Amino acid sequence: MQLKATTIDIGTSRPIVLLNVDDADELGAHPLDRVRIDHAQETTTGIVKRTERLVEQGTIGLTEPLHRIRGTVTVTVAGRPHSVEYVRKKLDDIELAANELETIVHDIHEKRLSDIELGAFVSAVYANGLSIEETENLTQSMSNVGETLRWEPPVVPDKHSIGGVAGNCVTPIIVAIIAEAGLTIPKTSSRAVTSPAGTADVMEVFCEVEFTTDEIKSIVTETNGCLVWGGGVALSPVDDEIIRAENPLSIDPAGLLIASVLSKKRSVGSTHVVIDIPYGEGAKVQSLVGARELADNIKRVGSHLDMDVTCAITHGSDPIGRGIGPVLEARDVLAVLEGNGPESLRLKSIRLAEMLLDHCGVDASPTDILDSGGALNRFRRILVAQNGDPEISADDLVPGDESMTRRSDRDGIVTGVDNRQLCELARRAGAPLDSRAGLVVHQSAGDRVVEGDSLYTLYAEQPAKLVEAESLGERLEPVRVRGKADALVERR
Repeated sequence: MQLKATTIDIGTSRPIVLLNVDDADELGAHPLDRVRIDHAQETTTGIVKRTERLVEQGTIGLTEPLHRIRGTVTVTVAGRPHSVEYVRKKLDDIELAANELETIVHDIHEKRLSDIELGAFVSAVYANGLSIEETENLTQSMSNVGETLRWEPPVVPDKHSIGGVAGNCVTPIIVAIIAEAGLTIPKTSSRAVTSPAGTADVMEVFCEVEFTTDEIKSIVTETNGCLVWGGGVALSPVDDEIIRAENPLSIDPAGLLIASVLSKKRSVGSTHVVIDIPYGEGAKVQSLVGARELADNIKRVGSHLDMDVTCAITHGSDPIGRGIGPVLEARDVLAVLEGNGPESLRLKSIRLAEMLLDHCGVDASPTDILDSGGALNRFRRILVAQNGDPEISADDLVPGDESMTRRSDRDGIVTGVDNRQLCELARRAGAPLDSRAGLVVHQSAGDRVVEGDSLYTLYAEQPAKLVEAESLGERLEPVRVRGKADALVERR
């Protein structure tokens, strides 16, 4: 069928083509079918969306990825990519071969899968899991797609946390320590997937985080380190597409988590990596056994990629730091670098930095680097290189104007702090999109409180979001307080 090409914008990055229903019926094209488009010396494929009004009969509407196409084109129905069949196999809990996973990765990269098909792949992995061989092959394929960075030093350290712990923003502190110790640490981080703030969201409070690969190299050459958003460059770009599919359901299955983390590390040129695996109530990993199993799998996949990976299994039942949300976590980070701040955030940063330095064979004291002000100075140098304000202080980081404080209704003991519920409250208040939204938790497990003591304070930029978060807080119990007798019964 001959159709006239016209450009159209429906807010998608996928190669969608809009066909008038009469043309679609004549072609025999159903929603989400593929059509082959022949024009000039090029052939490409689009995913069908039928419409009665957006395009007239005799025309084909092309979204942004296909805007280069002009004039009259020949349109025929095409078969579905082989990767769709492989996704269906995974839905049936059939293990996929290396070439099948490579095909899925390639088609995701080329945007040949519809959002529904990509969501089906993520759901299949969530429901049925990946074997260790599948995880190795998926990670290898993902790291082979897109750009890669290479560095002169033979040892390039990196650190990552699998997340799930509120306020766990140790990365900026660790990068400042490691860079001040003389090592090259090009840190790419993600935005929030299931949390109220990813490291990139927190760093964006201080400075720019989106840079080209050449700009990243320049920043690292100047300062020994960087703290940038990994999605701003084409480092394992398939990972970004998978994360986009995970976001609506707030899921992060283990196999995809490993592939996500290690494909990014390999692409950025990391050689020695420490992975933080928090476990406990409300964390992504609930048990010590589960944490050890995940650590073993991460190290095995890392070895498959010729990376030296070690894991820190940490207690993740309580928040790290007090602030939850971009500005509130940024305030904690800067306070620790300035010699104050939450002790839990300071101690975890030091411990992981010690592990990373030891892993790289470097004899240096993170405590000395932090206490001397060296880490703070290095952090400010990185801010300058990333177009931030080096004079920013904790007092400049002001949370949202709308706030409310939840107080204890009894005397007693804090028997638990639920990370997951705290994160839900912070997100309901508007974090991370509203950078000044979130909450500050005032108590830790084991603390004694009296009636009227503050448990947590919610902050929002918009009154309606504060009301919504407050309403959710009334139904949840993110900070559990029990009387003495109740606490004894619960501990038994």
